[in-house]
Amino acid sequence: MNRGQTPAHPAAAPGTDCSDAPLLFQDLGARKVVADFSGGDLSSDGGALLLRQVDHGLGLSRTLGGCFHDTRDARYVDHTLPQLLAQRLYGLALGYEDLNDHAFLRRDPLLATACDKVDPLGLDRFNPAFRGAALAAPATLNRLELSNNKTTRCHKLAHEPAAIEACLLTMGVRCLPKHAQEVVLDLDAMGHLLHGAQEGRHFSGYYDGYCYLPLYVVCGDVPLLAQLRTADEDGAAGAVPALEKAVAAIRKRSPQAQVIVRADSGFCRDEIMAWCEGQPGVYYCLGLAKNAVLVERLAPALADARGRRCLSGAASVRVFTEFEYQTAKSWRRPRRVIGKAEVSAAGDNPRFVVTNLPAEGFPAEQAPARFAPARLYEEFYCARGQMENVLKQQVLDLEADRLSTHYLASNQLRLWLATLAYLLIERVRTIGCAGTELARATAGSVRLKLLKAAAAVRVSVRRVWVQMSRAWAWQVEYRACHRRLSAWSAAGADG
Repeated sequence: MNRGQTPAHPAAAPGTDCSDAPLLFQDLGARKVVADFSGGDLSSDGGALLLRQVDHGLGLSRTLGGCFHDTRDARYVDHTLPQLLAQRLYGLALGYEDLNDHAFLRRDPLLATACDKVDPLGLDRFNPAFRGAALAAPATLNRLELSNNKTTRCHKLAHEPAAIEACLLTMGVRCLPKHAQEVVLDLDAMGHLLHGAQEGRHFSGYYDGYCYLPLYVVCGDVPLLAQLRTADEDGAAGAVPALEKAVAAIRKRSPQAQVIVRADSGFCRDEIMAWCEGQPGVYYCLGLAKNAVLVERLAPALADARGRRCLSGAASVRVFTEFEYQTAKSWRRPRRVIGKAEVSAAGDNPRFVVTNLPAEGFPAEQAPARFAPARLYEEFYCARGQMENVLKQQVLDLEADRLSTHYLASNQLRLWLATLAYLLIERVRTIGCAGTELARATAGSVRLKLLKAAAAVRVSVRRVWVQMSRAWAWQVEYRACHRRLSAWSAAGADG
């Protein structure tokens, strides 16, 4: 308090409760600066309504709710399964990855509105002790996650893993262009480190710690599969069954599409390539680990690159070539290999990919040379880095690696929920933010700039009135996002 300043209220006596006392700050000229907590029902998550719009357009929470078996007594149920799942998904999308966060979020009337609570103030709760908190408590959400592992009288919301996997795949494929002529599926594995005695943990020398090794299948910015695996498996384990499911779902949506499987050398396995070769319209482009035979086959191109660098003085020179190659034992047939002979000041940097993409391109293609060695490597194979950006957003922005329950099944459920929450943000970005500077923003940036909007919430008999700041910097983008999502939802939210 400044010298000579008179407090608005007398100082509280020692030992009394000061929770309602105003907070006094430095004066602003002749004005007192006073703060208190009498602002009414406020929320910092005005963008939750955009998530709700996407959720309703896709029917995500409703469809996901059908993957659970609800054996609760309906007479005592305050929260339906879609409401519980919407609360968890929106919380993850808004940056609340811990269940403990819902101890406060359950009283947020805006989040309750987004979760379709008829009374966002929670005054209609069955138990009078819970009135004023419209949403579920952390313990309720925890029972939802653990019901497959515990059979007590409180755990009555078991889920069907195959159905949830199919739900993610169905929702993801719906987000792809309906009449796509070409679909690229990127495969990758991530090491999610564990910091406890979780079921199925295994030490990985590569990640230098105990971890899980989930398998992801991503198409562009859209995740299609997220399969939790233990780290004692090969990085490519389960890839063929995952591809069978993904390709079958894509064929239902775009029967005419050419499907190209793209991955690094960790997925260069004969069974994956043989499966692709046996499917009509399915191709692969996989990294290939170098060995002495491959480097020897690339020797003329490396010599050419060294000569060009000496003559040109360039910092780096690349020369590409292609040849047929077959391993001594593991491959059942010769395959087309693209070799990159790169020479720089750091030395030689040979790289290889193996593919069954035709060098002359697909029939009636406008760019028939795009699968020639240089373009295939630099423009197509290297583009798989975008998939890694998607996975980084999963981990950095949605904490998809927060697999801290004891059981493998509940950790798999958490991984699915985080992936579906990312899908909600991806639709907000792709559909709602099209043509704006947020169209290529990360999930974290979309959340910070568009979803984290301070709002006052007034609930009356006839309306829920959400008032946002007139000084908010992103209100133009918010209005545009709402308009686009409304049109998309009204059109059937199909691609």
